[in-house]
Amino acid sequence: MTQYSYSRVSLFNDCPYHFKLRYIDKLTELPKYDAANPLIIGHALHKGIETDVLTAVQDYYNSFPVINDRQVEEAMKLEILIPKVKAYLEEMFIGFEFIHEYEIDKPDYKGFVDLIAIAPTNECVAIDFKYSNNIKNYLDSGQLHIYKHYLEQDGFDVKRMGYVFVPKTSIKQKQTEDLFHFRKRIVETVEASKVTFVPIDYDSMEVIYFQNTVKKIEAAEDYPKNVSGNCFSCNPRFRPNYLEAIENEKGEVEMVLPKNERRERTIDTKPDFWIYADSYVGKSTFVDNVENVLFLNTDGNTDNTTAPVIPIKDEVTKTGRITKRKLAWQILLDTISELETEENEFEAVALDLVEDIYEHCRVYVYDKNGWEHESDGSYGKGWDKVRTEFNNTMKRIKSLDYQLIYISKEIVEEYTLKGGAKRTTFKPNIKDKVANFLTGTVDLTLRAYINSSDERFLQLAKKQNVFGGGRFNFQVDEIPLEYDRFIEELTAAQEGKTTKKKTDKPKRERKRKDQNPDAEANTEEEAPVEEKPRRERKSLKNRDVESEETETEEKEEKPKRQRRQRKPVEDDTPPGESDDSESEDSADETQEEEKPTRRRRRRTRVNN
Repeated sequence: MTQYSYSRVSLFNDCPYHFKLRYIDKLTELPKYDAANPLIIGHALHKGIETDVLTAVQDYYNSFPVINDRQVEEAMKLEILIPKVKAYLEEMFIGFEFIHEYEIDKPDYKGFVDLIAIAPTNECVAIDFKYSNNIKNYLDSGQLHIYKHYLEQDGFDVKRMGYVFVPKTSIKQKQTEDLFHFRKRIVETVEASKVTFVPIDYDSMEVIYFQNTVKKIEAAEDYPKNVSGNCFSCNPRFRPNYLEAIENEKGEVEMVLPKNERRERTIDTKPDFWIYADSYVGKSTFVDNVENVLFLNTDGNTDNTTAPVIPIKDEVTKTGRITKRKLAWQILLDTISELETEENEFEAVALDLVEDIYEHCRVYVYDKNGWEHESDGSYGKGWDKVRTEFNNTMKRIKSLDYQLIYISKEIVEEYTLKGGAKRTTFKPNIKDKVANFLTGTVDLTLRAYINSSDERFLQLAKKQNVFGGGRFNFQVDEIPLEYDRFIEELTAAQEGKTTKKKTDKPKRERKRKDQNPDAEANTEEEAPVEEKPRRERKSLKNRDVESEETETEEKEEKPKRQRRQRKPVEDDTPPGESDDSESEDSADETQEEEKPTRRRRRRTRVNN
């Protein structure tokens, strides 16, 4: 039996079309990393009311790949609102016992009640928090009525119910206003706002309406759009971005790509990832160790890699006096088409550099529409065309049965903390909105860097000032920039799972090398690695693939590396900066201890 929630049934009432995309087609909705995202703020607000401000702010920050000024300002609002709400509840419900996030789990229904206030007489008040100023929009909602119906089945004596409206402050910085005074105005506005409790009278008919809608859902065959006229998902401003959906310029889903369903919890040794670093750190060399990887390269920097390469650049041909130019983006589209249809031995595709590919997309859209800039398209049409073209192409690559890898250069910026101090951030060299989309299409995003001792590291731990994160719980903060070590830590982060095995797709055959069963034997020392021939370059249907000859050196026998344990981190100082300062401080202390103690000589006073 299907479990229905109020939000699920409500979406069907508003828009059966988007109900189908989410709950029947089960498309993956890419996250939106807007600072004022109501889902993220609402979750943090609930967390803070249940626990404390520090936990809520940390939970809010951890929801983003990296922090900027706008998120700091939303966190400042939470620091004021959470104590305000908690004080309001304690004053309104004196002597009551609070149950937070109560789960209703029935065969036909599932939901979470934000707060149940239980009086000494065991009479209850069902409360739902709303971070909104639009009180009228919720007065006709059937949510609390459904809660009361099922709570009474669990033995709660619900006598009252209502919404607690937490005021939402949405003000923008003026052109003549600096950041300090803007944030001061935010604080003053939030402090002056008031929490409101709106009681709701129970109506049993809301339960009947809910149950009747469930029957309509189970009997539905057609799924029209926006039947209520109130569907947020049909609004271009709030429209969801589905990973498996190819959209047109209006944002309408034209085609749903095949979805790669996960059948069981397994160890994923070939995750899709995004690696970025400063120039000459070795990010492409790191990716070159991925088995059977194909580089789609934009900058021509392939001297330190041995894998096959397809250049993504403009092709210029001249026939007599006629010169023809084939844009780099069209070459990328042709390559993707060949990867979709032709048999090959590639198992991974690396876009190097992904920010250059985005720029090629912009040039392609300009050329197609006769523009010089996105702003040439009226009413934001230019920006939408570039976004749609780029996103759809990345989704096409994602839908293929290849390991997807993005490679980017690093950019360093700053954001201002609450107290006015500056914090350095490290992020990929691409627009924030594009970066937020790309990080949603991979399993993890990683930063590589060089410290002052010229040692190369790969950062695994999530830090607020470093763009990154993913679905793996690594046991260490950082490792040397070595692919074998990365796979070792990746495996350790997925303890209790079996090794992931990919099945062959019917579109093309894969030639897999047999694994040596003794390769993973636990020994004190690793056996010498036999010299293996350099991987041969492959081609894709009449396309020349650049190749360079390299010599393979025999690996020396060395003891097995021990995994370094994670050290507690008290702040978010960027990797590679704290070690040097600590060593210098300790050296200074040593020098100070070696200095002899100075004695003060007393001056003899001479009386004339």
